[in-house]
Amino acid sequence: MLDQADYIARYDKHDALGVIAGQPQQLMQAYEFSLDGLGELSEVRQIVLAGMGGSALAGEFVKSWLADRLPVPLVIVRDYTLPAFVGPQTLVVASSYSGNTEETLSALAEAEGLGARIVVMSSGGKLLDAARAKGHAHVATVPSGHMHLDLPGGLQPRLAVLYGVKALATLLEQAGLVGGLRDELMGAADWVAQELSAWQANVPTERNQAKQIATQLVGHPAVVYGGPTLALAAMKWKIDANENAKNLAFYNYFPEFNHNEFLGWDHPAQSGLAVIELRSELDHPQIQKRFDITNKLRASHFVPIQVQAKGATRLHQMLWTIILGDFTMAYLAFLNGIDPTPVDLIEELKREL
Repeated sequence: MLDQADYIARYDKHDALGVIAGQPQQLMQAYEFSLDGLGELSEVRQIVLAGMGGSALAGEFVKSWLADRLPVPLVIVRDYTLPAFVGPQTLVVASSYSGNTEETLSALAEAEGLGARIVVMSSGGKLLDAARAKGHAHVATVPSGHMHLDLPGGLQPRLAVLYGVKALATLLEQAGLVGGLRDELMGAADWVAQELSAWQANVPTERNQAKQIATQLVGHPAVVYGGPTLALAAMKWKIDANENAKNLAFYNYFPEFNHNEFLGWDHPAQSGLAVIELRSELDHPQIQKRFDITNKLRASHFVPIQVQAKGATRLHQMLWTIILGDFTMAYLAFLNGIDPTPVDLIEELKREL
């Protein structure tokens, strides 16, 4: 069915596949930040990104990508309140793609009260209104001619993550914390744009890894495992399964998995779970060994779908694996008989709140 254009067109009413394929272009987006009013950024001792769902993923991506290069801690807060350490030496990034996420708006108000240095990332809504009214630094697209533009809008947050990655990279560079990030992202974008052609709808299932994995997942809850290099990618696959395919999914990462969940596979004996392993040769050799031993010791409970990441660097492998997951879960949505784009139940929940 995935090789029939009319079948895909029946469900892809909002062109999810086109949006997914266009994601590398998000890394080409140019931004500028007005950092006036933030004071001397060399005094910043920690960065806190407050966001939920897809709006937090850009921070998670940057945290994983730059784990060995960021000179200060980057903490992701998915909550209404901020940690007690937040104060004048904290840079708080309030991130909400819609601009109306109530948890993030609450965190922004708290950051203001604590005297933190604040940057807003949003495509509009109440968050951007607050930034303009109170003079907080916020993202502007280039060329703009003024500072009242924002993240390009019109997408689901989970498919606009790379806009946020580029914006955060720009902020870190302009703040003098890490250099060369924008050039790295541009080069990686060119590379992954070529790679993803193998997962497009016009490539038949027999040669299309994304379609093959989606076909194996139909009718199963899924659990996605990654090592340190691809733990964020495993989280993104889980989110895509939930939001795109409306399919139950979970994730975990090695080596933590071996200290608890590893034992949980005893019962029930037939869980019905499909297991996906995202493997990277950049992980520590002991991580590779843990995957192999786990698969041997749990062979009676699952045979994993193994995905070996391509790319010479952590950045390349993260992008390659995440976008493969985006395609996979869109195809799973089609096989589940649904449009992957809308998240109507989440919108209903927000209205009820």
